[in-house]
Amino acid sequence: MQIFPQKTFDDATIHRNRYLIAMVVTLAAMMELLDTSIVNVAISQIMGNLGATLEEVTWVSTGYIVANVIVLPLSGWFSNRFGRRNYFMGSISLFIVSSFFCGNASSLEALVFWRIVQGLGGGGLIATAQSTIYESFSAREIGSGMAIFGMGIMMGPTLGPTVGGYITYHSSWPWIFYINLPIGLTALMLANNLLPDSKFHQPVTRVDWIGIALLALSIGTLQIMLERGERQQWFDSMEIQLYAAFSLATFVAFIWHEGETAHPVIDLSILRDKQYAAGLVFSFLLGMSLFATVFYLPLYLQTLLGYNAWETGKVILPGALANGFTMAMLGKFVAKSDIDLRWLAVIGIGVFGISMWQHGHFTTLSGEDDFFWPLILRGVGLGFLFIPLNALAMACVAPKDIPNATGIYTLVRQLGGSVGIAVAATLYVHWSSEYKADLSLHVSTLYGSTRDGLFWLESFLHLKGTNPAELQETLLRIVDGKLTRQAAMIAFENIFMLFSVTLACALPLLLLMPKARALRSGGMDH
Repeated sequence: MQIFPQKTFDDATIHRNRYLIAMVVTLAAMMELLDTSIVNVAISQIMGNLGATLEEVTWVSTGYIVANVIVLPLSGWFSNRFGRRNYFMGSISLFIVSSFFCGNASSLEALVFWRIVQGLGGGGLIATAQSTIYESFSAREIGSGMAIFGMGIMMGPTLGPTVGGYITYHSSWPWIFYINLPIGLTALMLANNLLPDSKFHQPVTRVDWIGIALLALSIGTLQIMLERGERQQWFDSMEIQLYAAFSLATFVAFIWHEGETAHPVIDLSILRDKQYAAGLVFSFLLGMSLFATVFYLPLYLQTLLGYNAWETGKVILPGALANGFTMAMLGKFVAKSDIDLRWLAVIGIGVFGISMWQHGHFTTLSGEDDFFWPLILRGVGLGFLFIPLNALAMACVAPKDIPNATGIYTLVRQLGGSVGIAVAATLYVHWSSEYKADLSLHVSTLYGSTRDGLFWLESFLHLKGTNPAELQETLLRIVDGKLTRQAAMIAFENIFMLFSVTLACALPLLLLMPKARALRSGGMDH
């Protein structure tokens, strides 16, 4: 079944164009990832324009992410069913069309619907891009290809708030979707001229509709639970209990069904490879640490330091560039050396840990100079992790299984990110409340320092012309605000330190990964 013109490329042509191919598929994947976070800075504009409540407008983000995670593990199957080139270009087309209708939406219902369609289109881009790179590069050069891909994967979510902030500040929220049109059309045109089909295409003769339905229900419900859990007080809520029970039941049914059917939508036998299985756990923990810190650093900058989205983006940008530079250099280094990749992962975790330790010392008085080196180190640390982990996880995967393996691997990282954000949100609320109560115990007129502080604050309010009748209330409100800020600051510091420890806990998994210096499963062999 061919929707787009079929083109045949010989191995020599694919090898000659390998870097262009990597850039094209990375451009499409980066566009998709940009949209996971770009909408967050436009929430207030969308609420005002469409007359939606905060609870309602969150479905603009939730619908997109749920659709994404449903499609991710199915990407390998869709690639075999329709052809990888066909599926990739179809996904870009669906993303472009839905982006136009998102920007043109005149109601919240229409916007949520087209965001779900956009998520279905975007979900097919990341895993398919990754499998394309694995086939286009030789085993020796795959590090260079993954470096290009890794830059897009890391920079997409990071640049989302920056780009979104710039657009909403200078224009209006529909343009955060319209910007996808020129990017998507460029990627589509280049893909049409450069993208090869898979040499390991496995025709699908039967459709496992039951497996697709069970997987979509399980993963989709789990994602909704993670998105809504903190707001609904987690398992104190009957809604969350039902989500958890339904997700677990459908997941167990999916595992049983896939083991019994002759034509599974996802071949779970790949999990017997202990190196790949260990890589999945590592990917989950990396996703937790990456997405949670990406999400909460802008929140800290904007809520406690008063930065707008554009200023926040400028603070984050040097770290994103450091990440890209590290992966570019590391990709070349891995291709030319015989170093044990596990040592690179250890270095990455160490550098990331130092960065998070520095994050844990940020204060409400920190400035841009205080953020520069911690964010540079964060980018370098993650750069040292991404390429080795991908290489180690895929080292023993057969070429025909790469589409299936990359889909599952990307899903696990995405779910790790969702869990990380959900855990961080819950702990942030809990710690903020707990530390505020503890700090309040030390704000008493029994302490001389407190009396002195209140005296000077009261004098300042008098000089500012505060109404004497409102003085006491104003004084209490200011003190309460300062306690809230300090408690929130401590909570942010704890979150940064927590995810440093989380990633360090993954180190023993490297023992399950034999030494790997180059992928055995590279698609090209030169």
